[in-house]
Amino acid sequence: MNTRTRNEKTFGQWEILPAGGRRYWRDVSGHNGWKARYVKEVGQEEETVRFFQEIYDNMGHIVEVHEKFPKDKGHKRIKEGGDRL
Repeated sequence: MNTRTRNEKTFGQWEILPAGGRRYWRDVSGHNGWKARYVKEVGQEEETVRFFQEIYDNMGHIVEVHEKFPKDKGHKRIKEGGDRL
């Protein structure tokens, strides 16, 4: 199985980026109605460029981002009323 096929199967949703790469994502339901979205961005050759996790509250507002690749930057809280899912 090639990398693109594996990413499509693993994440289930994707969009093509302007530079020719792709952004894949997968949503996971958490406790108390919160959701996590795992996002992987790849270049044209399907190499990982960025990987991060977004946390959404029960109203669908983004409350936290955790960038994991290329450098683990830890959790970053988003101010109240952030973007909606």
